[in-house]
Amino acid sequence: MTRSATGAAAAAQRARIVLLAADGEANQVIAERVGVSRPTVNLWRARYVEQGMAGLADEPRPGRPREVDRAAILTATLTPPPASLGVTHWSSRLLAPRVGVDHSTVAQVWKQYGIRPWKAETFKFSTDPELEAKVIDVVGLYLAPPEDAIVLCVDEKSQIQALDRTQKTLPMQPGHAEQRTHDYVRHGTATLFAALEVATGQVTGLCKQRHRHQEFLVFLKHLARAYPEVELHLVMDNYATHKTPGVKAWLADHPRIHVHFTPTSGSWLNLVEVWFGIIERQAIRRGSFTSARDLTTKIRTFITGWNHRRHPFIWTKTPDQILSKIDRKRKHVSSTGH
Repeated sequence: MTRSATGAAAAAQRARIVLLAADGEANQVIAERVGVSRPTVNLWRARYVEQGMAGLADEPRPGRPREVDRAAILTATLTPPPASLGVTHWSSRLLAPRVGVDHSTVAQVWKQYGIRPWKAETFKFSTDPELEAKVIDVVGLYLAPPEDAIVLCVDEKSQIQALDRTQKTLPMQPGHAEQRTHDYVRHGTATLFAALEVATGQVTGLCKQRHRHQEFLVFLKHLARAYPEVELHLVMDNYATHKTPGVKAWLADHPRIHVHFTPTSGSWLNLVEVWFGIIERQAIRRGSFTSARDLTTKIRTFITGWNHRRHPFIWTKTPDQILSKIDRKRKHVSSTGH
């Protein structure tokens, strides 16, 4: 107990008293060496004689255990703060005096029930009248792709900024994270058109300066050359550049290419969005670019590296699971008073 690195300090102190007593030390000497009073030495020596090791443990305190009204804390937490406070959400220190407990008690109740007032997430329900049909169509491509065909998730990441920090980045060191200046010089933007092959994770990308239907049509032609003489199924969102007369006419002239649109406000169904998140975190957000050309060069380098280590993103939810979850959230929102 005295050598334990994780035991309680009080337990180690009591053990030292017993060990010194076993060595024949007088009570007064033990008290001085351990740093306690003589009655304390008497107490723990007597407890050890009577109960052995069990006597060195704390006894239950007298009286009824303190009760915490968790229901009151939860109710108060889920009720918006009064306008007089001028805050948007509760903190443990703001709520504690209103429910008559310490702020640490409030924090414990929040942790127990998974409540995090400081955190907020975004959502948006699709109003697409063909929501169910489009979910079934797109997810069906992921779970059971057509034979002798390739499924590609297509989208564009627009307005990627070529930011160059005003001072040289300080590299990571043991005990210190990488450091960079908060200010930057902006050297223009670029748009990345990308297609993710669902079966393999292979990415076909093309960088352009602008984000119009002309550039999107160029990318479609690029995909047709990259995947010749094979049936293609393209999963895309409802962005206007994807539905211009020129794009529709080109698709009509290439019947081997089939388009599957995600529902309105349902771009989360497009798996290429997962890959866009990866390139943002690993290559763009912390990157430093001296020009728009430098930005596009580094994007192409990342795509090449990704394709060497590529892996598919496995879709697991069925259409029924997705639609039932959407319905549950809609019912929850419609039943609240906000």
